[in-house]
Parts: sequence; structure tokens; C-alpha cells
Amino acid sequence: MKPADGDRILSDNFAPWVRDLGLVVEELGERHAVLRLPWSDRLAREGGGMSGQALMAAADTATVIAISSARGGFVPMTTVQQSTTFQRPIVGEDVLVEARVTKLGRTLAFADITLTAAAHAAGDAAGVPAPAAHATAVYAILG
Repeated sequence: MKPADGDRILSDNFAPWVRDLGLVVEELGERHAVLRLPWSDRLAREGGGMSGQALMAAADTATVIAISSARGGFVPMTTVQQSTTFQRPIVGEDVLVEARVTKLGRTLAFADITLTAAAHAAGDAAGVPAPAAHATAVYAILG
């Protein structure tokens, strides 16, 4: 699958409010997807940081795209569990959301998601990115 396929999955299968986040698929691999969540003042909370709700929705969405890529196309699925830890705020920057499928079974899929401010995605001097949030997710595959 190519990023355009992921963008089509977004436009064809997600609620309007998720599409309103402006997510763009930047990269698709055999078991991963990278989406960009553009900065918007509308998504900022008090204090100016990107809201946790927007970050969690982006992580959830990126996971669906990654699972679809791993399966070779979209099938109905639903979130069973998502756990997110927030490590640092993101202010005034786009967010790169990388979802990696760690196990793809017949009826369940597991994923690891890292959310990083785009300006920090290249990492520090040692090349280690500074995540703003980290999530894990479990999905039930329905189709």
C-alpha cells in the first residue's frame, strides 16, 4: 500500500470529526504507518499544548491505517484497548504519529504508537527522538 491508499482509508471510513483533524498519511510500510497531525490552535488546550484527546484520536487512527497496511487493505475493526502516556507537551508544531503493528493475528492486532513533535522527529545529537506521547493499542478485527 502507498500513502494515498491510507489517505483513502481515512476519507472513506472515519467520522467527519476525525477527518477534521487534518491527518495526512506520510508513510506506509508492511506493518507500520506514519501520519502527520497538523498543528491547529483549535486542538490546543489551556496552556497552549496539543490536547490529549487529539493525540489519542490520532494514535487510534494511525493504528487502523497500520493494521490495514499489514493486512493489505481496510477491514472493519474496533479498538479493544488503548493506553497512552503523555511525556511532554507539543506547542505550535505538527505531530508525527508512528504506529507499528507488533502482532497481527486472525482476530486481534496489537500496536505500539509513538507521537513526536515534527521538529524533534530526527532526534537529539545521538539520533534518539524525543517522544511527546506513547500509546499501546489492541484491536479486534471484525472482517
